Amino acid sequence: MTTSGDTALPRAVELMWGLGQPGGRGPKRTLTLDQILDAATEVADAEGFAALSMNRVAKQLGFTAMSLYRYVDSKNTLVDLLMDRIVGPPPIIAAQTPWRAGLEQWARAEFERLDRHPWWLDIPLSRPPMGPNNMAWLETALGVFAEAAAPEMVKLQLVMNLSMFVVGKRRFLRDLQEEEGGDFVSVMARVLDPQRFPSVSAALSSAAFDDDQADWEQADFEFGLARLLDGYEVFIATFGD
Repeated sequence: MTTSGDTALPRAVELMWGLGQPGGRGPKRTLTLDQILDAATEVADAEGFAALSMNRVAKQLGFTAMSLYRYVDSKNTLVDLLMDRIVGPPPIIAAQTPWRAGLEQWARAEFERLDRHPWWLDIPLSRPPMGPNNMAWLETALGVFAEAAAPEMVKLQLVMNLSMFVVGKRRFLRDLQEEEGGDFVSVMARVLDPQRFPSVSAALSSAAFDDDQADWEQADFEFGLARLLDGYEVFIATFGD
C-alpha cells in the first residue's frame, strides 16, 4: 500500500514484482514481456551487452522499437529486468547445513550461473539489484547464516563481500580469456630477469601451471573462496567470545 507521501516505484521494480502490467493504449498487444526478455538475452548472448538496444531487440522480434516501448518504457528498465532474470533462482541449500558449507554451495552456484551469460558482468551497477531473484539469492545466503554468532548487519556485509568476490573473479577470468598475448608463463620466462624478479621467477618456474588436466579457472576460484571463508570463520568466532 502506498500513501500520498510515497514516491513512485521504478518501472522495472513494478514489473519484476508483478505490481504493474506492461502495455498501454493502442492496438491489442501481440507481445509478452517474457518474449522481449528472451529476445534481449539472445541478442546479448550472440553480440554482447554493448549491442543491446531497443531497436536491436525489436529487430530480433520482427517488430518496431515503438512497439517495445508499450511494454518496456526504456532501455534502462529492460536492463534492470535482465539483471534479475539472468541470475535466476538461487540454489536450494538443505536446512541445518553449516554456514561455511552453505556459503560454499551458494558461491559456487553464483560462479557457475554467471558463466552462462558472461555479458551480464558488463551491466553497469548504478544501484543495488532490486528484483525478486536477486532478493532470493540474498535471502538464501542470509538464511545459511541464521545460526552464526554475528549481528545481522555484519552477516549482510559478509554476504555482499562474498558476492563481490564471486563477481570480480568471474569478470577477471572472462576478461583474461578475451585478451590476446600468447601464453603468460612462456612469455614471462623470456623477459623476466631472475636477478631482478627472483620471487616471480621462482613462482613461474615451479610448474604450477603445467598440469593440462587441471581446470585452473575453477581451482583458482576454489582457492580464493576457501581463503576468504577461512577469514570469515576467524572473524565470526570473535562474536562468540
